[in-house]
Amino acid sequence: MDNPESNFGFKFMSFGYVFRDLFSPRMNILKEVGIKAGFHILDYGCGPGSYILAAAELVGKSGIIYALDIHPIAIQMVQDIVAKRRLTNVETICSDCKTGLSDSSLDAVLLYDIFHKLSDPNGVLKEIQRVLKPNGILSFSDHHMKENEIVSKITKSELFSLSKKGKKTFSFLKAEI
Repeated sequence: MDNPESNFGFKFMSFGYVFRDLFSPRMNILKEVGIKAGFHILDYGCGPGSYILAAAELVGKSGIIYALDIHPIAIQMVQDIVAKRRLTNVETICSDCKTGLSDSSLDAVLLYDIFHKLSDPNGVLKEIQRVLKPNGILSFSDHHMKENEIVSKITKSELFSLSKKGKKTFSFLKAEI
């Protein structure tokens, strides 16, 4: 489906995220989602794990974070964070679309700055809709897309409906089919 970036390209991108995160802490973005203790969430396209620590803090020990990426280096970077911080509530998934998770098992999915790169965005949206619980939240952000384009592309499949627009993210609710 999708091809991972070159190792150099991925490492260069990851380096840039260090500076981005200094000026825009990931916790501020995740607070828009409404993540609570005990939530099970998926960081789809987790990259180098920018959201892992903040998400782990929000879901607490009773929650779970699944970090999915197509790039093996991304998965290794997340596993390094998990080992260094001794996190027990994070699991990694190396995949280009399918999560391997059970139907209706997640409270929220983070889909940040990856949608514009997907070769099969509808397949990804179907997979996300499948794993979200009823009234589950798809938190979406992609600075490569305009607001009307985001809303149109996510809602046209009728898998999700717009719930709210935050300062940095859009929240969509899972539609029942």
